[in-house]
Amino acid sequence: MSTLNLLLSAVLMAVPPSSMAAMGWEKRILLVSAPDARDSRLNEQRRIMKRWKAEAEDRDLVVVEIVSGSVTGASDDAAALRKRYRMPAGDFSIALIGKDGGIKLHKRQPITAETLEGTIDAMPMRRGGAR
Repeated sequence: MSTLNLLLSAVLMAVPPSSMAAMGWEKRILLVSAPDARDSRLNEQRRIMKRWKAEAEDRDLVVVEIVSGSVTGASDDAAALRKRYRMPAGDFSIALIGKDGGIKLHKRQPITAETLEGTIDAMPMRRGGAR
């Protein structure tokens, strides 16, 4: 790898994640909230998303996790996200957020790949070719 490529890789890795608002109109967001990393529902949703990675990327879907008080995948504050999307800190909750910022699906259990696919593929922006 050239020095320039190494430098570019280092810069890209140092860039903090965007806020959820900054992802609007570009990405769909699967917001997953769990009280701690040992939550079995969190780990099940992670397994689902790992198997569905290519399909998620094709649908412009990113995962943002709130685990305990930490957020990964976005620069937002955990408490602010939980309040905005009505996700209790002491329980598992998941929301599919469309490119327009609206909640398209909200569950207290992991969402299957089939449900995600069907919900996203029915969205007007996806059907209209805007992906």
